[in-house]
Amino acid sequence: MKKRNIQKYVYAVIVCIAVASIIPAAVKAQEVVEASVGGDIVSSYIWRGSECAGASVQPALSVGVGGFSLTAWGSIGFAGYEVGYPKEYDFTLGYGTGGFSVAITDYWFDQPETKYFNYKAETTAHMFEGTLGYDFGPLAVSWNTFFGGNDFNSEGDRAYSTYVEVSAPFKLGGLDFKAEIAATPWDGLYSDDFNVVNIGLTGSKNIKITDSFSIPAFTKIIFNPYTEKAFFVFGISL
Repeated sequence: MKKRNIQKYVYAVIVCIAVASIIPAAVKAQEVVEASVGGDIVSSYIWRGSECAGASVQPALSVGVGGFSLTAWGSIGFAGYEVGYPKEYDFTLGYGTGGFSVAITDYWFDQPETKYFNYKAETTAHMFEGTLGYDFGPLAVSWNTFFGGNDFNSEGDRAYSTYVEVSAPFKLGGLDFKAEIAATPWDGLYSDDFNVVNIGLTGSKNIKITDSFSIPAFTKIIFNPYTEKAFFVFGISL
């Protein structure tokens, strides 16, 4: 059996074991199971201060039991492969209690030459990230580090690309706002040294369609001091 076929079967077994471990807990505690399906439509896909694609649809599916959650998230750009990374599929396994949260995310970026079950370090399109966060209420802090996959620095070594963000929610003029600032401490995916890579301000509100139906909408202003780029995004959530 070829090595790549073995990798496919190993991955399938891991997924089956994960699902099998969640289902019994869900059956025993159905009253605390939470599930959601939805998505965003955005004028452009900006991630951590960088443009990944143009206008995109971003579906999401999540199941939670107790403090655990498993989330599938994707982004599909309208422009096709010509712009950035128009197709992305991510899976996140997380746990949260109180203000503390921890998560592991598998990012996969689909291009014409990439294959989902390719996990070779030199050629894989997957990226694996660990996240630690704490929400203090007035402020939330998160530390995000890639520990495997397609993540290398300018010298070709494992980069452990890291993104550290501080955000603060507030209300103003009847709208919900969130301000954020983020930096990367070393050479990697986001910059070639320590740099502030994202300064953002998001405003959101519900747009009333009828007396019983409204659509959440948001706009976001983003600056990346490192790349000297600025973005203005509009989106709706369904």
